[in-house]
Amino acid sequence: MEIEMKIRGLMMDPMTNLPVVILKEACGNGILPIWVGVHEANAIALQVENVAPPRPMTHDLLRNAIEHLGARVRQIVVCDLKESTFFALIHLDTPNGPVAIDARPSDAIALALRTKARILVEDTVLDHAKTIDFSAERPDTERLQKWLESLDPDELGKYKM
Repeated sequence: MEIEMKIRGLMMDPMTNLPVVILKEACGNGILPIWVGVHEANAIALQVENVAPPRPMTHDLLRNAIEHLGARVRQIVVCDLKESTFFALIHLDTPNGPVAIDARPSDAIALALRTKARILVEDTVLDHAKTIDFSAERPDTERLQKWLESLDPDELGKYKM
């Protein structure tokens, strides 16, 4: 089953100094942190902050190409988690029928924000994410969990490059 999510925040992980997108269930309390690259975080942050770059960025180009081809982004789905890596699909409605395209979650989220598409996560991914041990890549997992649980709503979304 797919669960609709909203972007709750985009922050820097204080332990790794890497950007992390915090997704929260639209109708629940579940959260899903997804660590992303700096460039992808910037693309997400620009859209969250409603900042229009002077020239189209890659995700703007992709949105424009999809629209000019007569298609639309219906939704994106974070569909899998393997070896601490998240996977996503971009679901398009095209003149020739539905199409699903493999994507990194960060790119899919950046595109979803630009197209006002729904962001969904498979419930199995949420369940698996609760049990996965990120400690190999991110030391002090217990401290990280406490940080995620204590996120101040006023601090969310204050991502700076």
